Amino acid sequence: MGLPVVLMPGPMHPAVAASLDGHCELIRLWEESDPDAVLAARRDEIVAVATGGSLIDGAFLDRLPAVRIVASFGVGYDRIDAAAAAERGVVVTNTPGVLDDEVADTALGLLLMTVRELPQAERYLRAGKWETDGAYPLTKATMHGRRVGILGLGRIGQAIADRVAPFGISVAYHNRRRKDVGYRYYPSLLDMARDVDTLVIVIPGGDSTRHLVNAEVLAALGPDGIVINVARGSVVDEQALVDALRDGTILAAGLDVFEHEPKVHPDLLTLPNAVLLPHVGSATMPTRKAMAGLVVENLTNWFAYNAPLTPVPESIPLTT
Repeated sequence: MGLPVVLMPGPMHPAVAASLDGHCELIRLWEESDPDAVLAARRDEIVAVATGGSLIDGAFLDRLPAVRIVASFGVGYDRIDAAAAAERGVVVTNTPGVLDDEVADTALGLLLMTVRELPQAERYLRAGKWETDGAYPLTKATMHGRRVGILGLGRIGQAIADRVAPFGISVAYHNRRRKDVGYRYYPSLLDMARDVDTLVIVIPGGDSTRHLVNAEVLAALGPDGIVINVARGSVVDEQALVDALRDGTILAAGLDVFEHEPKVHPDLLTLPNAVLLPHVGSATMPTRKAMAGLVVENLTNWFAYNAPLTPVPESIPLTT
């Protein structure tokens, strides 16, 4: 038998392709002059897909009936219809664990930047205003004594909680289910929002969480409220957030993700109480290399043992 054939629909971290060399035949679909013709010609040979964010839905999988695994680069996999994959006997994997600390560090940095207005203060200095206008105005908020509500207390959420607690910050959380932790659990996101002043979002994207953080939740946070999002932009109703920032419904927001990225809502760019990052949560060389390594391990373990290392929840029945 020849090597298994793996489809890569779009560009990925170069370590993925380099590490797969010798383990499979890799089709770089975006480099093909006629991608549809390639898919039609190789439809019964392609057994795996490696993706860094391409749309993989039921219609796409129906074009590739031999595929049995989709290995995704990243924790979030909202561009993959995992339920449709499971219906077709296709396992989906992601890359959890290896990026938890990096994203948690980014969330903490974003929180510090937002609460203390650090980017605004730097721009003030660079513009020469410290010399001409005097000291930067005192910030209204401080880290100490804030009440953080974490939306999604998974591995990354727990790592964020571990980081903020030393600041004298109380931690609460909202999940679909209570966890065995020492933080206060809220079955209702709205109830939690009423009792905290800082909402940190760490849940997956997708239809089930789209606009979960809406105008009502933002209003419940109140005028001292701060929103930090390192999850997916789709979780927040972006227009409602813009309105809340503009009219003082909440104090500020720190965002690493956006609803239609890389496009950013133009009003966010003009709001002085919004701190914006270009989706850099896990963007360090060591972490991205580790993510690439886990993509490869999922594929090679599947080829050798039919046992990927990190199947997503929708795929777990397929691997047991």
